[in-house]
Amino acid sequence: MTHIAVLRGDGIGPEIVEEGLKVLRAAATRFKLDLTFTEALVGGAAYDATGHPLPDATRSLCEGADAVYLGAVGGPKYDKIPDPNLRPERGALLPLRKILGLYANLRPAVLYPALASACPLRADKVVGGFDILVVRELTGGLYFGQPKGWEGDRAVDTCVYTKEEIVRITRVAFESARRRPRKSVMSVDKANVLETSRLWRTTVEEIAKEYPDVTLTHMLVDACAMALCKNPQQFDVILTENLFGDILSDEAAELTGSLGMLPSASLGAGGKGLFEPSHGSAPDIAGTGKANPLATILSGALLLRYSAGAEEAAVAIEQAVERVLGDGFRTADIAGADAPGVLNCTQMGDLVVKYVTNPN
Repeated sequence: MTHIAVLRGDGIGPEIVEEGLKVLRAAATRFKLDLTFTEALVGGAAYDATGHPLPDATRSLCEGADAVYLGAVGGPKYDKIPDPNLRPERGALLPLRKILGLYANLRPAVLYPALASACPLRADKVVGGFDILVVRELTGGLYFGQPKGWEGDRAVDTCVYTKEEIVRITRVAFESARRRPRKSVMSVDKANVLETSRLWRTTVEEIAKEYPDVTLTHMLVDACAMALCKNPQQFDVILTENLFGDILSDEAAELTGSLGMLPSASLGAGGKGLFEPSHGSAPDIAGTGKANPLATILSGALLLRYSAGAEEAAVAIEQAVERVLGDGFRTADIAGADAPGVLNCTQMGDLVVKYVTNPN
C-alpha cells in the first residue's frame, strides 16, 4: 500500500489536484495498485483556517505518508502577511522539504512534437521536440545559508554548500542519466566567480569517475541560460545547485510551451517524495476552468514511479498525456490556431483518464 498525503493548497491548486487524483485512481484500477489518499490543509488555506501555513496536523500527516501530492500555495493576498515565516512559500514549502529530508528536485522538461508550435523558439530549433531533466539540489545554497537577514539599508543572504550535499545530488543526476538513452550530464555552476561553485565542480568531477558510462561536461550558468534558448536539444540531464536550478528549470519549462506542462518531484532517501507542478497558484484564473492540469497529472506519474515503484502505471499516464496532445487537444495556455478543441481543466482530466483506462 502507498499512503499519499494530498495537499490541494491555494488558487488553482484544488482543481488541478482533483484532476490528478482522478488519473491516479484510474491508473490504480487498471494496474491493481493499492493507493490510499488522506487530505489536509496547507499554504494560504491553512493560514486562513489555523493561523499557520503548515499546521501540526498537516506536518504529521506528511511525515507519516509515503508521498505528498501538492497543488500550489500562496498568492498576492498572503504576500502581505507581516511575518515572512508565515507566508505560504516560506512557511510551508521550505519547511516541508526540510522535515521530509528532500534534497533532490527532478524537473522533466519535455517538448512533445505535437506542441512544437507552442514553443517560443523558431520551429527549426526544436524539430522533433526535446527531453531535458533538470536535477536541482534543494537543501543548500542561498535559500538556506546563514546568516540571512534584512536590517535597514543592508540585506544578507549566504551561499553555503558542503561536499556531502554535492555528492548526494550528483549521484542522483548520474543515476538518472544512466536510465536515459543519451547518458549525459551537464553540470552547471559559476566556478569562475564563486567558491561554492569551485567546490561543486571539483566534487562533481570526483563522483563522475564512478560512472564511466555517463558523459560529463560543464557549463557556466549564464552560458547555460543562453544555450537553452539557442539549442535546447543539446541537453540531456542538467545538474545544478538550488538557485540556478530554480531559474533554469523555469526557463526550460517555458520552452515546452507553458509552465502548465512541467511536473516536479522532490525526493529524499528511501523513495519518500513531494510531487507538485512547478507553476504557482494562479489565483487570477482559479475557478474559471482555464487551469492546465497536465503538470499535476504528470507529477502523479512521477509519484507512481519514485514512491510507489509502479513504473508501468507511470508510463501509462505519460503516454496518455502524449496521446491527448497528439490528438490535438489543448487547454487555453497551450492552444494554437490548429487545436481542434480547447478543453477546460475538468475536460482535460477526463480525457487523460479515458486514455489511461483504454490505451487502445
